[in-house]
Amino acid sequence: MSDILGHLDRRDVLLTALVAVTVWYLAITLIAVRRAARTKSVGTSPAFLLTGFIANFFDTLGIGSFATTTSIFRQWRLVQDEDIPGTLNAGHALPTIAEAFIYTKIVPVDTWTLILMIVAAALGAWLGAGVVSRWPRRWIQLGMGCALAAAALIMLAGQVHILPSGGDLLGLHDGRLVIGLLGNFVLGMLMTIGIGLYAPCMILVTLLGMNPTTAFPIMMGSCAFLMPVASARFIRAGSFNLRAAIGLTVGGIPAVLIAAFIVKSLPLAAVRWLVVVVVIYTAWGLIRAATARSLAARPSEAVSRPS
Repeated sequence: MSDILGHLDRRDVLLTALVAVTVWYLAITLIAVRRAARTKSVGTSPAFLLTGFIANFFDTLGIGSFATTTSIFRQWRLVQDEDIPGTLNAGHALPTIAEAFIYTKIVPVDTWTLILMIVAAALGAWLGAGVVSRWPRRWIQLGMGCALAAAALIMLAGQVHILPSGGDLLGLHDGRLVIGLLGNFVLGMLMTIGIGLYAPCMILVTLLGMNPTTAFPIMMGSCAFLMPVASARFIRAGSFNLRAAIGLTVGGIPAVLIAAFIVKSLPLAAVRWLVVVVVIYTAWGLIRAATARSLAARPSEAVSRPS
């Protein structure tokens, strides 16, 4: 009985910490909105609201929001490339926190494994955001392009059923725990250049022998803590689009609630194939744009011959 109470207490402590992070992040966001409102409009647009709804609806069902949102932003030129990583983290933070509150309570997983994996991801995001927020546009385009290409390969592997099936563990210990923490630290860093954590985290936990369902509280809890941490650095650096972030948030929260409590599940195979195709196209566009800027920036190598 005492073990059960201790387990519940640790889970409740985690959720209490998430409440504190949410309040802190809301304060930072409100300050940014008030400052921006002094000089420009901070109203969002239907395009951003709809993007937030679509991306977070499918995110709650396990597809992920970053690749979808990046593809929409680039296809309709809604956000400048250099502002996309910060906008993704800032805009999807609160919807992802809502997901974490839902899935952390209903999916069984060892609490210490969950807490340590979350801490590792948050530390990785804090470090990554400090670097990425200072990158020039070309580096961000190249980084996002490569990240999206990797994400598309992971999605494709899932579609053709060559990913590991996992085991029945609900927690990690000893060497497996160390590998899991290092892996989630790297995934937290990669979140700051636009590669979503969901699919790679699912692969990580199943490779380590955990039950695949445990990935949901781990990946959603990790994102719920790391995205506010990363967003704070992007906000301070001004490396995000405020109007887009507001739209993603306002459109995303009701989408999470609808997907989690009303829809719950859908046959998503065709949607995932569509996402794979769109993400590959977007990755190619980003890499091509970065390469074109690199070539344009080089000084001419032509040498004029004497007459």
